[in-house]
Amino acid sequence: MISKLDVIKKRIVNPEELALLLVQLRLKSKKIVFTNGCFDLLHLGHVDYLSKAADFGDVLIVGVNSDASVKFLGKGANRPIQDEISRSILIASLHFVDFVLVFEEATPYELIKRIEPDVLVKGADYKVEEVAGYDLMQARGAEVKLIELLEGYSTSRIESKIRT
Repeated sequence: MISKLDVIKKRIVNPEELALLLVQLRLKSKKIVFTNGCFDLLHLGHVDYLSKAADFGDVLIVGVNSDASVKFLGKGANRPIQDEISRSILIASLHFVDFVLVFEEATPYELIKRIEPDVLVKGADYKVEEVAGYDLMQARGAEVKLIELLEGYSTSRIESKIRT
């Protein structure tokens, strides 16, 4: 018998596995939504954001920054707090997340190019033109959506609270 944790881990895919899944999803005319982030300490702001992203389509794919790319983003000397495997499993455990993919680059641009989502989602702390992959989405006539972030929730704020 397969365990619940194994079911969750099967949602974490590599680019080759995702390519096959995308073919199947497109044959079923599924609307594919993509978003990304570090998701260092899972909190209510993340759950709110990801659940709203999932509402834009049939399938939600989440790109999780690798440990190296989190360091590259300059989130702080102590970041990431949790490793990429832990962060991926936590995101994959959310029932409205269909697939999780860890990416090494500073931005998910190449991943967006490969996935060709119907909807690209980021937080409203970005301007739509600043979103990595905006040009790709525009060229295909696909949507870029911004979601208001839940005020008062951030990993940096939680880290600061723990330290004090």
